[in-house]
Amino acid sequence: QVQLVESGGGLVQAGGSLRLSCVVSGSTFSLSVMGWYRQAPGKQRELVVIVTNGGTTNYADSVKGRFTISRDNAKNTVYLQMNNLKPEDTAVYYCNAKAYVLGKEYNYWGQGTQVTVSS
Repeated sequence: QVQLVESGGGLVQAGGSLRLSCVVSGSTFSLSVMGWYRQAPGKQRELVVIVTNGGTTNYADSVKGRFTISRDNAKNTVYLQMNNLKPEDTAVYYCNAKAYVLGKEYNYWGQGTQVTVSS
């Protein structure tokens, strides 16, 4: 099993910055992909960014150039640095981890952290 705990959300003015953290515990050796997703009120959960064990990243177009994902393997922590935040970035942000075992994908989710950007 894998457990994910996010922190770092909050209220910030447009143009400001926040850094989200996701501490990963449990069977971390099985994980292949880490990432962040978000869900705004009334909308579906959407990809923000993912990073593979090899360091390949995939950012949503809406956050390219503003958000940066990083990993500290020694601390089993994944970060999401968010700069130049916009009101449309307001959402609950979820940390995600993926494991692939015998061709099957397993998804693990954190509890989510609220990010609110005021105009």
